Amino acid sequence: MSELTLRHVREGRPLDKALEAALRRDPRAGARVILSAIEKRRFDNRSEGQRLRNLLRFETDLWSSGVLLVAGVDEAGMSPLAGPVCAAAVIFEPGTRIPGVDDSKKLDAVSRERLAVEIKKVAVTWAVGWAEVHEIDSLNIYWAGILAMRRAVEGLANPPDHILLDARRIKDLAIPQQAIVRGDCKSLTIAAASIIAKTSRDAKMHDLDGEYPGYGLKTHKGYPVREHLTALKMLGASPIHRRSFAPVRSVLGLPPLYDTTSFNGDDSASIADTEER
Repeated sequence: MSELTLRHVREGRPLDKALEAALRRDPRAGARVILSAIEKRRFDNRSEGQRLRNLLRFETDLWSSGVLLVAGVDEAGMSPLAGPVCAAAVIFEPGTRIPGVDDSKKLDAVSRERLAVEIKKVAVTWAVGWAEVHEIDSLNIYWAGILAMRRAVEGLANPPDHILLDARRIKDLAIPQQAIVRGDCKSLTIAAASIIAKTSRDAKMHDLDGEYPGYGLKTHKGYPVREHLTALKMLGASPIHRRSFAPVRSVLGLPPLYDTTSFNGDDSASIADTEER
């Protein structure tokens, strides 16, 4: 029983029909444990399959109509007080499914990193685009996010036939676009782009922590958590702090411009849980 448990429960190997029939005839408790674990795994797999079918409904409609190069686009880093905005664009072969892909905000850091590797390996093409701090301050955070998304699309090796985005459109881009409210929860390609954007920006903030120590950037990634606000008051603003954001302007003794920190972007729901990341 211990060997069967190792193979078919811990390692997740499939159970052939003959062995399953033998386990069902076996009166021992160990056989019941193995069968229960396998049945749960099958149920979970069916549920994940249904979730992925639902997550691909926009892509499937396009693929079925002959639109094959469908790009999902999303950004990360709209709400932080420091660092650039990162956007990603991803194109998959029609019918591609990657178990576990979801809105990056629903995933822990380990899952995001694992899925980012898988997405990059499976994708037809992917790219990231950035909007730097000086562009955020000159354009405002909304338009800087659009700029980063445009750069991500333009960085794709294969130009897309259609773009799916999370609740917005890229201005002056001559490609059909579909803005989906909460798209990172409803489209697999947008969700995949959100994972690439988030992991790419997190890596960038980890590097910037070495250049600008003391703020805790590798922990909170620049979001306005208590630790960051305290460090900002003690150390002042660094060159990568966004001077168009109210808490940074306050530390610098500058008058308010507009309330960018209340922007209801894709990362607004992440602020509360950044201390866990």
